[in-house]
Amino acid sequence: MCDTCGCNITPGNREFAYRLAADGTRAVTVLQRLLAENDKTAAHNRAHFDRRGVLAVNLMSSPGAGKTRLLEATIDALRGEAAIAVVEGDLETDNDAARIRAKGAPAVQITTGSACHLDAAMVHDALHQIGLDGIDLLFIENVGNLVCPASFDLGQHRNVVLLSVTEGDDKPAKYPVMFRVADSVLLTKTDLLPLLDDFDPARTEAYLRDLASAAPLLPLSAKQGGGLDGWLAWLRRELAAQRARWRHGETTHPAAASGDTRQRALDAGRPASSPS
Repeated sequence: MCDTCGCNITPGNREFAYRLAADGTRAVTVLQRLLAENDKTAAHNRAHFDRRGVLAVNLMSSPGAGKTRLLEATIDALRGEAAIAVVEGDLETDNDAARIRAKGAPAVQITTGSACHLDAAMVHDALHQIGLDGIDLLFIENVGNLVCPASFDLGQHRNVVLLSVTEGDDKPAKYPVMFRVADSVLLTKTDLLPLLDDFDPARTEAYLRDLASAAPLLPLSAKQGGGLDGWLAWLRRELAAQRARWRHGETTHPAAASGDTRQRALDAGRPASSPS
């Protein structure tokens, strides 16, 4: 848990947390109960998506990796093929939601205040504003952060992690919890590679495989359009799989469920304050 940044108490769970604290419960028990409450709400969100055949994708990255630009390009590319809605997460402003609405897709902005991640309760509240009837694909653009968002289940079916070439090719090694939960890793802003001779995509992939991750590494430039075909093909496969699950009344989780990741981090001896 993040004991220093305050993200363990969010607008989504504040009332529940204070109710527990008022009972005199020890802090560690409060945090455990918050995670359990989050997971229960996440399961409710996932059932909400599954009843409507909606594929929910959680986008995570550091700030400025290009999540919103990717969404704009994706909305344009799938226009007329898949109906897209977006839940946007940021500490402040509704700038990103405004950009998505300008592309003609419904978007709800969540401002988290001091919380550096979204939680399932925040997403649940946003779903009541956005409405999912007629939606095929819901993107949840998480708060820019390579640590905390990895440990919170939101009810999503898939996790996608973006890594821009401006950040350095060793990020999977430095932030293993985030990259372990990825079902797909997007190497973004590849149009800048000619200017960044110290970034080696092969090293990035080697670090990713060192984590025993089978997630595809898909290079692309949302700005220039290069490499988008690989990303769109991955999305189309996931959409088709979700529609098949919907017909059979089935569901799915990200390849590495967040709760399992939390436990692995603890078992490996990493400080409990690392993921939140």
